[in-house]
Amino acid sequence: MSDNNSNGKSSVWLASTDTDYARLGLDRTEIKQWEDGMRVNPAIGNFEWWYFDAHLDDGSTLVVGFYTKPPLGLEMALLPVVTINLTLKDGRVFDKKLPLSPEAFSASKDHCDVRIGDNRFTGNLHQYSINAVIDDISVQLQLEGEVPTWRPHTGISFFEKDGEERYFAWFPSVPQGKVKVFYSIGDEKFETTGTGYHDHNWGDAPIGKLIQNWYWARAKVGPYTIIDCYITATEKYGKQAVTNFLIADGDNIIIDDERNVRFEADRITKDEQTGIDIAGITRYIYKDDKQHYIVTYDIKDIILREKMEEGFPGYYLRFSGNVSVEKLENDKVVDRQDSPALWELMYYL
Repeated sequence: MSDNNSNGKSSVWLASTDTDYARLGLDRTEIKQWEDGMRVNPAIGNFEWWYFDAHLDDGSTLVVGFYTKPPLGLEMALLPVVTINLTLKDGRVFDKKLPLSPEAFSASKDHCDVRIGDNRFTGNLHQYSINAVIDDISVQLQLEGEVPTWRPHTGISFFEKDGEERYFAWFPSVPQGKVKVFYSIGDEKFETTGTGYHDHNWGDAPIGKLIQNWYWARAKVGPYTIIDCYITATEKYGKQAVTNFLIADGDNIIIDDERNVRFEADRITKDEQTGIDIAGITRYIYKDDKQHYIVTYDIKDIILREKMEEGFPGYYLRFSGNVSVEKLENDKVVDRQDSPALWELMYYL
Protein backbone atom coordinates (compact mmCIF):
# COMPACT_ATOMS: atom_id res chain seq x y z
CA MET A 1 0.00 0.00 0.00
CA SER A 2 1.22 3.47 -0.87
CA ASP A 3 0.76 6.53 1.30
CA ASN A 4 -2.18 8.66 0.18
CA ASN A 5 -1.27 12.30 -0.33
CA SER A 6 -2.15 15.41 -2.29
CA ASN A 7 1.30 16.87 -2.90
CA GLY A 8 1.65 16.04 -6.59
CA LYS A 9 2.50 12.39 -5.96
CA SER A 10 0.36 9.40 -6.87
CA SER A 11 -0.95 6.54 -4.76
CA VAL A 12 -2.58 3.22 -5.55
CA TRP A 13 -3.84 0.99 -2.76
CA LEU A 14 -6.26 -1.79 -1.92
CA ALA A 15 -8.56 -0.38 0.77
CA SER A 16 -8.16 -2.51 3.89
CA THR A 17 -8.12 -0.34 7.04
CA ASP A 18 -10.92 -0.03 9.58
CA THR A 19 -11.46 3.50 8.29
CA ASP A 20 -11.87 2.14 4.75
CA TYR A 21 -14.48 -0.41 5.89
CA ALA A 22 -16.41 2.24 7.79
CA ARG A 23 -16.27 4.70 4.90
CA LEU A 24 -17.57 2.08 2.47
CA GLY A 25 -20.24 0.71 4.78
CA LEU A 26 -18.75 -2.78 4.75
CA ASP A 27 -18.30 -5.40 7.45
CA ARG A 28 -14.84 -6.93 7.78
CA THR A 29 -16.18 -10.39 8.67
CA GLU A 30 -19.59 -10.65 6.98
CA ILE A 31 -20.42 -10.26 3.29
CA LYS A 32 -24.03 -9.30 2.63
CA GLN A 33 -26.32 -9.89 -0.33
CA TRP A 34 -26.63 -6.19 -1.19
CA GLU A 35 -22.92 -6.17 -2.08
CA ASP A 36 -23.76 -8.10 -5.26
CA GLY A 37 -26.64 -5.80 -6.09
CA MET A 38 -26.35 -2.65 -8.19
CA ARG A 39 -23.67 -0.48 -6.58
CA VAL A 40 -23.48 2.67 -8.72
CA ASN A 41 -25.82 4.87 -10.69
CA PRO A 42 -25.11 4.24 -14.40
CA ALA A 43 -24.41 7.91 -14.95
CA ILE A 44 -21.78 9.18 -17.35
CA GLY A 45 -18.39 8.19 -15.96
CA ASN A 46 -19.56 5.12 -14.01
CA PHE A 47 -19.54 1.48 -15.08
CA GLU A 48 -20.72 -1.84 -13.66
CA TRP A 49 -20.90 -5.44 -14.80
CA TRP A 50 -21.71 -8.94 -13.57
CA TYR A 51 -19.52 -11.73 -14.99
CA PHE A 52 -19.69 -15.55 -15.15
CA ASP A 53 -17.40 -18.16 -16.63
CA ALA A 54 -17.28 -21.96 -16.61
CA HIS A 55 -15.17 -24.92 -17.67
CA LEU A 56 -17.68 -27.53 -18.80
CA ASP A 57 -17.38 -31.29 -18.67
CA ASP A 58 -18.08 -31.60 -22.41
CA GLY A 59 -14.81 -29.76 -23.10
CA SER A 60 -16.32 -26.36 -23.84
CA THR A 61 -15.85 -23.05 -22.03
CA LEU A 62 -18.54 -20.44 -21.46
CA VAL A 63 -18.37 -16.76 -20.50
CA VAL A 64 -21.45 -14.56 -19.93
CA GLY A 65 -21.46 -10.86 -19.03
CA PHE A 66 -24.20 -8.37 -18.12
CA TYR A 67 -23.03 -4.73 -18.49
CA THR A 68 -24.65 -1.38 -17.72
CA LYS A 69 -22.77 -0.10 -20.78
CA PRO A 70 -19.95 -1.24 -23.06
CA PRO A 71 -16.78 -1.58 -20.94
CA LEU A 72 -15.23 1.45 -22.63
CA GLY A 73 -18.43 3.42 -23.16
CA LEU A 74 -18.29 5.54 -20.03
CA GLU A 75 -19.36 8.65 -21.92
CA MET A 76 -22.77 6.99 -22.10
CA ALA A 77 -25.28 7.24 -19.26
CA LEU A 78 -26.74 3.75 -19.79
CA LEU A 79 -26.52 1.36 -22.72
CA PRO A 80 -26.97 -2.19 -21.38
CA VAL A 81 -25.14 -5.03 -23.10
CA VAL A 82 -25.23 -8.81 -22.75
CA THR A 83 -22.28 -10.88 -24.01
CA ILE A 84 -21.82 -14.61 -24.57
CA ASN A 85 -18.52 -16.26 -25.48
CA LEU A 86 -18.79 -20.00 -26.12
CA THR A 87 -15.78 -22.05 -27.17
CA LEU A 88 -16.48 -25.67 -28.10
CA LYS A 89 -14.19 -28.66 -27.85
CA ASP A 90 -14.27 -28.99 -31.64
CA GLY A 91 -12.68 -25.53 -31.98
CA ARG A 92 -15.76 -23.50 -32.90
CA VAL A 93 -15.95 -20.12 -31.15
CA PHE A 94 -19.10 -18.01 -30.80
CA ASP A 95 -18.56 -14.45 -29.55
CA LYS A 96 -21.87 -12.58 -29.28
CA LYS A 97 -22.91 -9.12 -28.07
CA LEU A 98 -26.42 -7.77 -27.58
CA PRO A 99 -26.77 -4.02 -26.90
CA LEU A 100 -30.27 -2.91 -25.92
CA SER A 101 -32.00 0.35 -25.03
CA PRO A 102 -31.81 1.86 -21.52
CA GLU A 103 -35.45 0.94 -20.97
CA ALA A 104 -34.51 -2.75 -21.24
CA PHE A 105 -32.34 -2.59 -18.09
CA SER A 106 -33.25 -3.02 -14.44
CA ALA A 107 -31.27 -4.16 -11.40
CA SER A 108 -31.95 -4.61 -7.70
CA LYS A 109 -29.85 -2.86 -5.05
CA ASP A 110 -30.77 -5.47 -2.43
CA HIS A 111 -29.21 -8.49 -4.14
CA CYS A 112 -28.05 -9.65 -7.56
CA ASP A 113 -31.03 -9.45 -9.91
CA VAL A 114 -30.10 -7.91 -13.25
CA ARG A 115 -32.43 -7.87 -16.25
CA ILE A 116 -31.50 -6.77 -19.75
CA GLY A 117 -34.47 -7.38 -22.01
CA ASP A 118 -35.46 -11.02 -21.60
CA ASN A 119 -32.03 -11.90 -20.22
CA ARG A 120 -31.60 -12.30 -16.46
CA PHE A 121 -28.73 -12.77 -13.99
CA THR A 122 -29.91 -13.39 -10.42
CA GLY A 123 -28.62 -14.93 -7.18
CA ASN A 124 -28.02 -14.73 -3.45
CA LEU A 125 -24.22 -15.14 -3.01
CA HIS A 126 -24.59 -18.94 -3.06
CA GLN A 127 -27.02 -19.94 -5.82
CA TYR A 128 -27.34 -18.13 -9.15
CA SER A 129 -29.46 -18.49 -12.25
CA ILE A 130 -28.45 -17.01 -15.62
CA ASN A 131 -30.53 -16.97 -18.79
CA ALA A 132 -29.24 -15.31 -21.96
CA VAL A 133 -30.11 -15.49 -25.65
CA ILE A 134 -28.23 -13.73 -28.45
CA ASP A 135 -29.11 -14.57 -32.05
CA ASP A 136 -28.99 -18.37 -32.35
CA ILE A 137 -27.05 -18.90 -29.09
CA SER A 138 -29.09 -19.70 -26.00
CA VAL A 139 -27.75 -20.34 -22.48
CA GLN A 140 -29.57 -21.36 -19.30
CA LEU A 141 -27.52 -22.27 -16.25
CA GLN A 142 -27.57 -22.83 -12.51
CA LEU A 143 -24.49 -22.04 -10.39
CA GLU A 144 -24.08 -23.24 -6.80
CA GLY A 145 -21.13 -21.99 -4.80
CA GLU A 146 -18.74 -24.53 -3.27
CA VAL A 147 -16.22 -22.00 -1.91
CA PRO A 148 -17.47 -19.23 0.40
CA THR A 149 -18.11 -15.79 -1.03
CA TRP A 150 -14.93 -13.72 -0.75
CA ARG A 151 -13.65 -10.25 -1.40
CA PRO A 152 -10.03 -9.05 -1.16
CA HIS A 153 -10.41 -6.82 1.92
CA THR A 154 -13.01 -4.24 0.83
CA GLY A 155 -12.61 -5.27 -2.82
CA ILE A 156 -11.91 -1.65 -3.82
CA SER A 157 -8.63 -0.30 -5.17
CA PHE A 158 -8.16 3.47 -4.99
CA PHE A 159 -6.11 5.57 -7.40
CA GLU A 160 -5.16 9.05 -6.14
CA LYS A 161 -3.33 11.85 -7.91
CA ASP A 162 -3.12 15.52 -6.93
CA GLY A 163 -6.00 15.17 -4.49
CA GLU A 164 -8.33 13.50 -7.02
CA GLU A 165 -9.41 10.00 -6.06
CA ARG A 166 -10.89 7.32 -8.33
CA TYR A 167 -11.61 3.65 -7.71
CA PHE A 168 -12.01 0.22 -9.28
CA ALA A 169 -14.00 -2.49 -7.44
CA TRP A 170 -13.83 -6.28 -7.78
CA PHE A 171 -16.05 -8.69 -5.83
CA PRO A 172 -15.73 -12.47 -6.49
CA SER A 173 -19.20 -13.47 -5.30
CA VAL A 174 -18.69 -17.16 -6.20
CA PRO A 175 -14.97 -18.02 -6.23
CA GLN A 176 -15.83 -21.53 -7.42
CA GLY A 177 -19.04 -23.52 -7.80
CA LYS A 178 -20.70 -26.38 -9.60
CA VAL A 179 -22.70 -25.60 -12.72
CA LYS A 180 -25.52 -27.20 -14.63
CA VAL A 181 -25.81 -25.78 -18.15
CA PHE A 182 -28.17 -26.13 -21.06
CA TYR A 183 -27.04 -24.34 -24.21
CA SER A 184 -28.08 -24.41 -27.82
CA ILE A 185 -26.54 -23.31 -31.11
CA GLY A 186 -29.32 -23.11 -33.64
CA ASP A 187 -30.84 -26.59 -33.70
CA GLU A 188 -27.91 -28.13 -31.79
CA LYS A 189 -28.76 -28.70 -28.13
CA PHE A 190 -26.33 -29.51 -25.31
CA GLU A 191 -26.70 -30.29 -21.62
CA THR A 192 -23.68 -30.62 -19.35
CA THR A 193 -22.14 -29.79 -15.98
CA GLY A 194 -18.89 -28.19 -14.89
CA THR A 195 -17.22 -25.72 -12.56
CA GLY A 196 -18.07 -22.02 -12.62
CA TYR A 197 -17.22 -18.62 -11.23
CA HIS A 198 -19.01 -15.28 -10.78
CA ASP A 199 -17.68 -11.83 -10.00
CA HIS A 200 -18.93 -8.24 -10.03
CA ASN A 201 -17.03 -5.08 -11.04
CA TRP A 202 -17.82 -1.38 -10.87
CA GLY A 203 -16.02 1.96 -10.78
CA ASP A 204 -16.14 5.70 -11.39
CA ALA A 205 -13.53 6.24 -14.11
CA PRO A 206 -12.60 4.74 -17.48
CA ILE A 207 -10.50 1.68 -16.67
CA GLY A 208 -7.90 2.79 -19.21
CA LYS A 209 -7.29 5.97 -17.19
CA LEU A 210 -6.46 3.93 -14.10
CA ILE A 211 -5.08 0.62 -15.29
CA GLN A 212 -2.44 0.02 -17.95
CA ASN A 213 -2.89 -3.75 -17.88
CA TRP A 214 -3.96 -6.68 -15.76
CA TYR A 215 -3.55 -10.42 -15.72
CA TRP A 216 -6.54 -12.10 -14.11
CA ALA A 217 -7.30 -15.79 -13.61
CA ARG A 218 -9.35 -18.23 -11.68
CA ALA A 219 -9.09 -22.03 -11.67
CA LYS A 220 -10.14 -25.25 -9.95
CA VAL A 221 -7.01 -27.38 -9.59
CA GLY A 222 -7.47 -30.66 -7.76
CA PRO A 223 -8.70 -29.71 -4.27
CA TYR A 224 -7.58 -26.09 -4.73
CA THR A 225 -9.53 -23.08 -5.92
CA ILE A 226 -7.32 -20.25 -7.17
CA ILE A 227 -8.17 -16.63 -7.92
CA ASP A 228 -5.45 -14.13 -8.74
CA CYS A 229 -5.10 -10.73 -10.31
CA TYR A 230 -2.05 -8.58 -10.96
CA ILE A 231 -2.95 -4.99 -11.86
CA THR A 232 -0.45 -2.45 -13.18
CA ALA A 233 -1.60 1.17 -12.92
CA THR A 234 -1.08 3.71 -15.69
CA GLU A 235 1.97 5.92 -15.85
CA LYS A 236 -0.05 8.70 -14.22
CA TYR A 237 -0.07 6.56 -11.08
CA GLY A 238 3.56 5.50 -11.38
CA LYS A 239 2.72 2.06 -12.80
CA GLN A 240 2.23 0.89 -9.24
CA ALA A 241 0.94 -2.66 -8.85
CA VAL A 242 -1.97 -4.12 -6.91
CA THR A 243 -2.18 -7.88 -6.36
CA ASN A 244 -5.22 -9.93 -5.35
CA PHE A 245 -4.74 -13.58 -4.42
CA LEU A 246 -6.82 -16.45 -3.04
CA ILE A 247 -6.22 -20.14 -2.45
CA ALA A 248 -8.99 -22.31 -1.03
CA ASP A 249 -8.57 -25.98 -0.17
CA GLY A 250 -11.98 -27.55 -0.60
CA ASP A 251 -14.43 -25.12 1.01
CA ASN A 252 -11.79 -23.62 3.31
CA ILE A 253 -10.01 -20.39 2.35
CA ILE A 254 -6.40 -20.93 3.42
CA ILE A 255 -4.61 -17.95 1.81
CA ASP A 256 -5.83 -14.46 0.93
CA ASP A 257 -3.01 -12.15 2.06
CA GLU A 258 -1.65 -10.44 -1.03
CA ARG A 259 1.25 -8.92 0.93
CA ASN A 260 3.11 -12.24 0.78
CA VAL A 261 2.76 -12.71 -2.98
CA ARG A 262 5.43 -12.13 -5.63
CA PHE A 263 4.37 -12.00 -9.28
CA GLU A 264 6.62 -13.15 -12.12
CA ALA A 265 6.19 -13.05 -15.91
CA ASP A 266 8.35 -15.25 -18.14
CA ARG A 267 8.61 -16.36 -21.78
CA ILE A 268 7.49 -12.95 -22.99
CA THR A 269 6.85 -12.70 -26.74
CA LYS A 270 5.18 -10.13 -28.97
CA ASP A 271 1.82 -11.26 -30.30
CA GLU A 272 1.85 -10.68 -34.06
CA GLN A 273 -1.87 -9.89 -34.32
CA THR A 274 -2.03 -7.28 -31.55
CA GLY A 275 1.58 -6.12 -31.14
CA ILE A 276 1.28 -6.69 -27.38
CA ASP A 277 3.99 -8.34 -25.29
CA ILE A 278 2.42 -11.42 -23.73
CA ALA A 279 3.84 -13.52 -20.92
CA GLY A 280 3.63 -17.17 -21.90
CA ILE A 281 4.20 -17.99 -18.23
CA THR A 282 2.71 -16.04 -15.32
CA ARG A 283 3.56 -17.11 -11.82
CA TYR A 284 2.33 -16.16 -8.33
CA ILE A 285 4.65 -17.14 -5.49
CA TYR A 286 3.16 -17.08 -2.00
CA LYS A 287 5.40 -17.51 1.05
CA ASP A 288 4.91 -16.67 4.70
CA ASP A 289 6.21 -18.16 7.94
CA LYS A 290 4.00 -21.24 7.60
CA GLN A 291 2.91 -21.70 3.98
CA HIS A 292 4.60 -21.74 0.59
CA TYR A 293 2.72 -22.14 -2.71
CA ILE A 294 3.55 -21.49 -6.36
CA VAL A 295 0.76 -21.03 -8.93
CA THR A 296 1.88 -21.11 -12.57
CA TYR A 297 -0.12 -20.44 -15.76
CA ASP A 298 1.23 -21.74 -19.08
CA ILE A 299 -0.47 -20.46 -22.26
CA LYS A 300 -1.43 -22.98 -24.94
CA ASP A 301 -3.83 -20.90 -27.06
CA ILE A 302 -5.19 -17.36 -27.36
CA ILE A 303 -8.92 -17.98 -27.74
CA LEU A 304 -10.07 -14.35 -27.94
CA ARG A 305 -8.52 -11.10 -29.16
CA GLU A 306 -10.97 -8.23 -28.75
CA LYS A 307 -9.90 -4.80 -29.92
CA MET A 308 -10.79 -1.77 -27.83
CA GLU A 309 -11.22 1.49 -29.71
CA GLU A 310 -13.57 3.74 -27.76
CA GLY A 311 -11.16 6.26 -26.30
CA PHE A 312 -8.61 3.81 -24.93
CA PRO A 313 -7.13 1.67 -27.68
CA GLY A 314 -5.87 -1.71 -26.65
CA TYR A 315 -6.91 -5.33 -26.48
CA TYR A 316 -8.68 -7.81 -24.28
CA LEU A 317 -7.13 -11.26 -24.67
CA ARG A 318 -8.38 -14.53 -23.25
CA PHE A 319 -6.05 -17.50 -22.92
CA SER A 320 -6.48 -21.21 -22.45
CA GLY A 321 -3.75 -23.45 -21.12
CA ASN A 322 -2.51 -25.25 -18.05
CA VAL A 323 -2.35 -24.10 -14.43
CA SER A 324 -0.29 -25.85 -11.78
CA VAL A 325 -0.39 -25.45 -8.02
CA GLU A 326 2.67 -26.53 -6.08
CA LYS A 327 2.76 -26.79 -2.30
CA LEU A 328 6.24 -26.58 -0.82
CA GLU A 329 7.72 -27.50 2.52
CA ASN A 330 11.33 -26.55 3.26
CA ASP A 331 11.48 -25.33 -0.36
CA LYS A 332 10.66 -28.82 -1.66
CA VAL A 333 7.49 -29.63 -3.61
CA VAL A 334 5.29 -31.96 -1.55
CA ASP A 335 2.15 -31.67 -3.68
CA ARG A 336 1.47 -30.66 -7.27
CA GLN A 337 -1.88 -30.39 -9.02
CA ASP A 338 -2.53 -29.49 -12.68
CA SER A 339 -5.65 -28.49 -14.57
CA PRO A 340 -6.85 -26.75 -17.74
CA ALA A 341 -7.61 -23.06 -17.14
CA LEU A 342 -8.87 -19.82 -18.65
CA TRP A 343 -7.28 -16.47 -17.87
CA GLU A 344 -7.07 -13.01 -19.39
CA LEU A 345 -4.92 -10.00 -20.16
CA MET A 346 -6.50 -6.57 -20.46
CA TYR A 347 -3.98 -4.24 -22.07
CA TYR A 348 -4.46 -0.54 -22.86
CA LEU A 349 -2.03 0.87 -25.42
